[in-house]
Amino acid sequence: QVITTTPATPLPHILLAPPPTAGQVTLLSRSQVLAWIQTLAPAVASTNWSGPGHSKVTRRTRSLDEAEIREMLTSILQQDHVKDRGELELRLTRSWPTIAVADGPLTVKVLDLPASGVSANFIVRFELWSEKERLGAWQLVATAKIWRDVIVAGEALKRGQLLSEATLSRERRDVLTLRDAGIGSFEGEGEIELKENVAAGQPVLARSLRLRPVVRRGSVVDALIFDGPMTITLKVEVLEDGLPGNVVRVRNPQTRREMLGKVKNEQTILIPM
Repeated sequence: QVITTTPATPLPHILLAPPPTAGQVTLLSRSQVLAWIQTLAPAVASTNWSGPGHSKVTRRTRSLDEAEIREMLTSILQQDHVKDRGELELRLTRSWPTIAVADGPLTVKVLDLPASGVSANFIVRFELWSEKERLGAWQLVATAKIWRDVIVAGEALKRGQLLSEATLSRERRDVLTLRDAGIGSFEGEGEIELKENVAAGQPVLARSLRLRPVVRRGSVVDALIFDGPMTITLKVEVLEDGLPGNVVRVRNPQTRREMLGKVKNEQTILIPM
C-alpha cells in the first residue's frame, strides 16, 4: 500500500504496478503514482496529495522451512506419480535451508525424476512458483516409503494350498521393499492356490498365486479325438497343468505319442486331428 486514506475519504483498491520480486526493493516517485492514478482511476486523480517524494516498496515475505517443502513435495509426488500404489512417506537426506519466499500460495512443479520414478532412494528436481512468478529451481536427494495394507501369511503356507484355507492377516508394509505388489483383498480366493511356499509372517505376493488347475501333470483323463464326423475316446496322461481353455501336452500311454489338446474340464481334453 502506497497511499494512506481516512474513513472519510475512502479510495478504491487499484493495482498500480506489479509487485517487486521477493527480496528486492522498488522505488516509486510521487509523479509515477499520480500518473498511474490518472490512467487507472481518473475520478480520484484530482485529490490533493501530500507525502514523501518517493515510496519504497518491498515484497512481503515469509519463511519456507523443511517441513513445508517436504509436505509440498510429498503431495505432488503422491498425486502425479505414486497415485493409488499406497501412501507416500518422504524424507530428505540433507537438511533444507530455510529460505524467504513471497508471502502467498506456493506451488511445486516437478522437473525431473529417475526413470524408475519414486523409489527407496532417488533424486528429484523441481521449481517453486508463487502464482506466475518462478522463485527458482532446486535438486534434492530423498528417501521414500510407500505404505499399503498387504496380506501376510499367519503360518507357513505350502505350494498347492488353497488361499481360502490359509491363515492370513492384513498388515501395513512398505511396498517399495517388495519385489512384487502384495494382494490387497480376499475376494475370489476360492479357486486360487499358492504356487510356491510362503514363510509365516511374509507377504503373500501376486507372483505366489495362480488359479487352481483343473487338470494336473501326471493325471489320466479322457481325450476326445475328432476326425470329421468321427469321435474317438481314449485315456491319456496329462503332461502339464492346465485351466479350462488352455492347450496342454498329453501322451497316449499305449503308443507313447504326444499330442496337444484343449482342456474342457477336469475329466476331458479335446484333441482335433
